[in-house]
Amino acid sequence: MIKTRFAPSPTGYLHIGSLRTALYAYLFAKQNNGHFILRIEDTDQTRFVEGAVENLIETLIWAGLTYDEGPNPNNPEEMIGDNGPYIQSKRYDLYQEHAEKLMNDGYAYRCFCTRERLDHMRTEQQKAKQAPMYDKHCLTRPQEEKDQLIQDDIPYVVRLNIPRDQKITFTDAVRGDMEFEGHTIDDQVLIKSDGFPTYHLANVV
Repeated sequence: MIKTRFAPSPTGYLHIGSLRTALYAYLFAKQNNGHFILRIEDTDQTRFVEGAVENLIETLIWAGLTYDEGPNPNNPEEMIGDNGPYIQSKRYDLYQEHAEKLMNDGYAYRCFCTRERLDHMRTEQQKAKQAPMYDKHCLTRPQEEKDQLIQDDIPYVVRLNIPRDQKITFTDAVRGDMEFEGHTIDDQVLIKSDGFPTYHLANVV
């Protein structure tokens, strides 16, 4: 079965561009006898707007875009469908599990760098006319040092470990075969210091 999903962030009320995206996803699903899913991307807790989830649901219903899976319109705490919860913050443990697996397999690592160090690093990179990107400092920290930082409750994020000496290749459904040099791609944050996943991790999982 084909499933499409609309995944708005409750950082404000639904605007016309997002509604258009929802319409395309809805029509494609219905044209193929599939399911249209609503998933709330509330991983950015600092920008959460009270009442935004309810407004998103009301606007979709007003536009006639009835979803097959997602938060119950009458009670967003309840879920409709077999693959919930459809609110990202309620899948917290799942993302922690996948982050741990990525770290254990060497595809991700903890980064303890302070905001001051990161700002200084980027300033120096800009002065040298380099693209600002993380320098993998924490990837090469001694394990005993990292263990001590964890024991001392020093805040950290989890970063994706991009191999700098390899080419990244994949086939995109729209653009075809794609290829990137690993050294041009930043080690994006997968888990923020508050423990919540970024879109990069949550959406893929």
